[in-house]
Amino acid sequence: MSKNPLSRLTATAAALLACSIPFHAAYAQPQPASDREASFVIFGDHGFIPSYEQFDDDEEPIRTLGEYLAVEAEDWLERNPSLEGFTPTPWTFESSLGSFYQASGMYPVAWAMEGYCKSWGCDFATMLGDNIYPDGATLGADGISDERRFREMLDQPLGRLGEGVADFTIYSMMGNHDWRVSREATFAQVEYLQQHPNFHMPDLFYRVVPPGFEGRLELFVIDTEMLLAGTTVHKDRLDEEGRELRTGEMEEWDPHIRAQTEAEKNMVPWLEEALASSTAKWKIVLGHHALWSGGGSKYEKARSLRALYMPILCRHADAYFAGDDHVLEVYTDSCAGVEGARPGPLPLFVSGAASKYRPLHPKFMAQQLANNPQLQSLWSKGATWGFMHARTDGDDLVVRVLTAPTDFSGGSVLEADFSFRNRTGAD
Repeated sequence: MSKNPLSRLTATAAALLACSIPFHAAYAQPQPASDREASFVIFGDHGFIPSYEQFDDDEEPIRTLGEYLAVEAEDWLERNPSLEGFTPTPWTFESSLGSFYQASGMYPVAWAMEGYCKSWGCDFATMLGDNIYPDGATLGADGISDERRFREMLDQPLGRLGEGVADFTIYSMMGNHDWRVSREATFAQVEYLQQHPNFHMPDLFYRVVPPGFEGRLELFVIDTEMLLAGTTVHKDRLDEEGRELRTGEMEEWDPHIRAQTEAEKNMVPWLEEALASSTAKWKIVLGHHALWSGGGSKYEKARSLRALYMPILCRHADAYFAGDDHVLEVYTDSCAGVEGARPGPLPLFVSGAASKYRPLHPKFMAQQLANNPQLQSLWSKGATWGFMHARTDGDDLVVRVLTAPTDFSGGSVLEADFSFRNRTGAD
């Protein structure tokens, strides 16, 4: 489908200006579950503050709200056949840019998680990368101190998450935006997370048993941006019907992202060995990039990563959580054809909506499901802010998908919940 000219969308956008973005006014009021074993929230791609953004040389400020909504509608129509269901990103006028710009869901999601954990009880949290937009730490090269970035995107929004829980920890990783400037800048953020009492990130990839869950649950964190930098990745391109096209163009990564140490070069074998040696009942793998997603602009990265470690997950993991695509999704992969795969499908989650909107691509999603019989899509929602909550319950992993309304009320809306049987037990 060709893009509609901006002028043809302005009238539609003007009509939308009179309407508020819909949100749920009633929030669930649950009580803490008495039988939970481990309870944690999962969020990704949260570190977005509009004032840190910059326009490219060919971009112009958006002076009116009508123009902003027209641009949002144009982006929607790139993925959807009509404006039915169109949900524009909440907006702000950003004085540093002199432009209307996407508002950030960083605080609405942080408040929603904070309130949810106070109601339900959370033992820890997992942060899935892209913690600092647009370029991670910069060592001050852009005139903004990293101390300020860390304070405004990490400490301030997340400092009260898990308040009242002894030794509450946010297990962290790097995303592609966190790797943008240099290896030294990336490690400046890692070192900040290492010294901060609320966060845990001993290395770029690691395994950890949250205190009190020995033998029950273990987390395995991998750096998927580094893995992508060391493998072959085609550029994404779809035709008008959402079919994948191969143009021969390849993605490229800066040299500083590629594995340099022997341990980094052996991350994939490390993952299999670590999972295989774990005595935990629940083995949860965390990576920044999704292995399946419905946004239509990440599928080649997903394909390359599946080739690297999907068989490992099928053999040894109980679930995989990722962000990167700014949507909320729940999939299962049957692991058909994988030698040594555990019985039962592998649950795969995308929780990358902690600050930015992205529409789903329905035509691409239909093609993806038709071409991959091992894949089942259980639930998807784009153009929203949100997070996930997981709770182990005996032999089940119960996962809830929650969104944060755009009224900055601090509440959360339960959108869906799922229960998945344990696949691995204690090896």
